[in-house]
Amino acid sequence: MRGVRTIYFIRHGETDWNAARRLQGQKDIGLNDNGRRQAARNGQVLKKLIPETDSLDFVASPLSRARETMEIVRETIGLERCGYRTDPRLKEVNFGHWEGLTWAELPERDPEGYQARLADPFDWRPRGGESYRDLMLRAVAWYESLETDAVVVSHGGVSRVLRGHLLGIDPREVPFLEVPQDKVLVLRPGHIAWH
Repeated sequence: MRGVRTIYFIRHGETDWNAARRLQGQKDIGLNDNGRRQAARNGQVLKKLIPETDSLDFVASPLSRARETMEIVRETIGLERCGYRTDPRLKEVNFGHWEGLTWAELPERDPEGYQARLADPFDWRPRGGESYRDLMLRAVAWYESLETDAVVVSHGGVSRVLRGHLLGIDPREVPFLEVPQDKVLVLRPGHIAWH
């Protein structure tokens, strides 16, 4: 059945903004050296998980941190760096006017928005941005368009909403799910495994 596929999901490696707990959203921030090491580590894990890659789709968010992670992963498993596609539906959630701020700055810089997000983290939408519900709609549309199993490099928010959808997690919990950058997530309806 179309859309019932296994995805090997890798969150992009660390950036300096991740290390500073700065909200990146759709800002195009590149990897740092630790992020490149994480990508290589995830490539080694993926090489053991899927020794045969011919039938897999390789797709990444078009943001540079995801593309560079994908290229390192592909090189690590012995594939050509550029043999993948991008899909804009895999971009991170758009944090709108919050992008560039740290989590610690938010209570002072936007106290009303911060309180509104605390009250409804799944449906709250920043000015000029998206809610997690908005993100889930586009990420699920992407997942349902898959015609084969896929290796995916994307973002923390996308990982959260796909798990929420495929595992039936309460939407109020989705924005708080763990999103490690040094693990490969194997995900399909009703199944999850971290490697």
